[in-house]
Amino acid sequence: MATTTVSQNMARGGGFLISSCAPDEIFTPADITGDQKLIGQTAEEFVAKEVLPLVPELELHSKGLMAQVLKKAGELGLLAGGIPEEYGGAGLDKVSATLLSEKLAAYASFAVTHGGHAGIGTVPIVYFGTEQQKKKYLPRIATGEIISCYCLSEPQAGSDALAARTRAVLSPDGQNWILNGQKMWITNGGFADLFVVFAKVDGEKFSCFLVERGAPGFSVGAEEKKMGIKGSSTTALFFENTPVPKENLLHEIGRGHIVAFNTLNAGRFSLGAYCVGGAKKILEVASKYSKERAAFGRQLAQFGLIDAKLAEMAIRIYAAESMIYRIAGQVDVATASAAAGTTKTEQGMKMLEEYAIESSISKVYGSETVDYCVDEAVQIFGGYGYHEDYPVARSYRDSRINRIFEGTNEINRMLIIQMLMKRAMSGVLPLIPAAMKLAEEVLAGPSMEEGASGEFAPEERIVANNKKIFLQAAGAAVQRFREQLAEQQEIVAALANVVMEIYAMESCLRRAQKAAKGNAGGSSSVMADAMRVFVSDAADRAEREARTALAATVEGDALRTQLAVLRRFAKRETIDTIALRRRVAAAVLAGDRYPFEGR
Repeated sequence: MATTTVSQNMARGGGFLISSCAPDEIFTPADITGDQKLIGQTAEEFVAKEVLPLVPELELHSKGLMAQVLKKAGELGLLAGGIPEEYGGAGLDKVSATLLSEKLAAYASFAVTHGGHAGIGTVPIVYFGTEQQKKKYLPRIATGEIISCYCLSEPQAGSDALAARTRAVLSPDGQNWILNGQKMWITNGGFADLFVVFAKVDGEKFSCFLVERGAPGFSVGAEEKKMGIKGSSTTALFFENTPVPKENLLHEIGRGHIVAFNTLNAGRFSLGAYCVGGAKKILEVASKYSKERAAFGRQLAQFGLIDAKLAEMAIRIYAAESMIYRIAGQVDVATASAAAGTTKTEQGMKMLEEYAIESSISKVYGSETVDYCVDEAVQIFGGYGYHEDYPVARSYRDSRINRIFEGTNEINRMLIIQMLMKRAMSGVLPLIPAAMKLAEEVLAGPSMEEGASGEFAPEERIVANNKKIFLQAAGAAVQRFREQLAEQQEIVAALANVVMEIYAMESCLRRAQKAAKGNAGGSSSVMADAMRVFVSDAADRAEREARTALAATVEGDALRTQLAVLRRFAKRETIDTIALRRRVAAAVLAGDRYPFEGR
């Protein structure tokens, strides 16, 4: 069992880098309860019956149709998950909300629309609204009576949100805020009733306001001509001396960045869940097609290179899913153990901040996983994959936006390291003592102590050593660049990649261990096969990224010494990933679906 110290570190965002956990300490999809499965089933059935049959019309922006579909979702309670029960919501736990997001993702345009309303369009009011604001808006948002949206980006301020130019000044009579400016790329903008708008009070103090459709001087631009997610509404917004009631200031003047960034933390995590759901659907489509299509007298599914693609899609989904449900479970445990006198909402707010690192990982890994899957699906379909009459062409176009919105993946890579360094310097996360301990270990030379043992011992060692690899590379970078490390973006991105691979490897390993514990045949299970392939490949990637960072940080004899240490930590046995992938592919093809659903 984990020690008290380990448990305390693991309860911290980023704590996985310096602590370990037992398989029973993490949540996996196998732990989803019957009631939670029913929520997912309701969402899945809704999409199948009410959304997918309308895709051709939705893609053509049939007037008012997407808003009608969203309101139907509200009638079934599918918009109320993030809203507390006292305001007419379902108050779902994080795992249930994650499952809901995943199951709504079969059609990307609807997933984006749902997230724009029930996710980032709702979170600001739930966590930062006054009692009056919550009572006024949340019950109607929960049912879909009114549709909400989040308005942060501007023509000259995308990921750099604090560069916003939209201004707000108090009217002479002190009754209204007068807004002037423009917002860009606003999801649900064409039909939303309530707009969560960020503007600078007096051009300086970044703040947030609730603006209702119909306000004087407020107008909505035409629908944007997008590469993908064509079924969703994306517009510009314009404010020309638009009066907003004084009581519609959300949170405090000059504290809008707190609202914006915590909302994005929530959105990034949910986006990872949507991406997992989308990736699973495209794997199903690709698997079925590989049996329907023949070449050279054989099914595509009988060719090794096609099987390798299907296997790798499933393996990457397995990694992303393992991370995302691990985070969800961790948030639920932390929320349930809130200190006396702390409400569920207050604790939820703390969790958004605490697990901001993991939320960024969820966003980056999830979006890059679904992008990989749709790309390989197009390849499996061949020429037909490039044709709009086949579903993978739309999925290919739709997936690309995920690496851009909610903060680009480049920005999120920067944030992962920035947040880790901030926590290290403040002492919240003891990375510095861990790095110092590692330095002592390196000087002492290889240890003769017994390492990990048992069925998964090789993977245990790989994960533990990769944590050392991160501390080694990050320590060298901090020592060289200190406060200027943020300016070395390529190095920071390489370090972030190592961090993400570590979290993914450990999450995969613990899930496989947990599954094997209750399964006598666990050592030969397909999940264990998938985990071993992933850990092997991820370790290769992490080693490469660490080497890149070290080569840009130190030179000469110092570099040679660092690389010798890196080789020592990266040393591992080579495994037959081709054979393992073949078994994973066989499992995919056996059911034409992601083979680890609910496991």
